[in-house]
Amino acid sequence: MAVVIRLTRRGAKKKPFYRIVAADSRMPRDGRFLEILGTYDPLNDEVGCKIDAEKAVAWIKKGAKPSKTVETLFKKAGVGV
Repeated sequence: MAVVIRLTRRGAKKKPFYRIVAADSRMPRDGRFLEILGTYDPLNDEVGCKIDAEKAVAWIKKGAKPSKTVETLFKKAGVGV
């Protein structure tokens, strides 16, 4: 099972809100996931991204690969990738 750290879309039409999750790569974008690692709100400039760094680093150590978007969010938040 390949685990990937990616975004799942939540929120209403024209008001996106995303969860950062660890999920099986075979599952659909908004489908089943293993664990919630944080949130990302692109409409909120001040506190747009909240990440649990300990959980994220633990999943990366287990072999999870972050998507390109999540990788940039980790870098902005200061999470060691």
